[in-house]
Amino acid sequence: MQRSKRVNTQVNHPNTKLMNQFIDWISQPWPWYVAGPLIGLTVPALLILGNKSFGISSSLRHVCAICIPAKIPFFQYNWRKETWNLIFVLGVLVGGFVATTFMSNPDEIVIASKTQADLAALGITDFSGLMPSDIFSWENLFTAKGLVFFVLGGFLVGFGTRYAGGCTSGHAIMGISSLQWPSLVATIFFMVGGFLMTQVFLAPLMKLVGF
Repeated sequence: MQRSKRVNTQVNHPNTKLMNQFIDWISQPWPWYVAGPLIGLTVPALLILGNKSFGISSSLRHVCAICIPAKIPFFQYNWRKETWNLIFVLGVLVGGFVATTFMSNPDEIVIASKTQADLAALGITDFSGLMPSDIFSWENLFTAKGLVFFVLGGFLVGFGTRYAGGCTSGHAIMGISSLQWPSLVATIFFMVGGFLMTQVFLAPLMKLVGF
């Protein structure tokens, strides 16, 4: 009897209640005025704590430098000094897995009705996840859709990132905040490319792959 009472006390303990409230709070989408500054503060935190530059795409180069034995000049550098970047990216992956698996928001994703209508006209009707399964699914991996959106799209993202000298995080977050003119130019063209793909190229491309 005493043991049962002790268990109930633990369940109703104020710390347990606070923990449940914290889980409920962190599972909800954060407003832009909270999430935005937190992402932005990553830049000065890295600079102050370790004189490091924020960026994600550079981690791919470090991985290739570790795994590729060929003596390619681009991969001949001391990647061990960049171990922190690999740990950072690993933390992003682990954090994303934990958030998606254990802290996902059960509510439906809110998409504007006009956006849904535009996407439905292109053949995309699944709005249940962060990415539409009409395109991004294992079944489409070895189809024309997968070839265009996974293989060709992935290659263009990688090529563009390397050609621009960084990705959206390196340029738009780190570069602009440190007042680098090339980063401003790169970010402008990131946006221009996104607008062109959405408004001009997406519809013909969807028809080409069978939507």
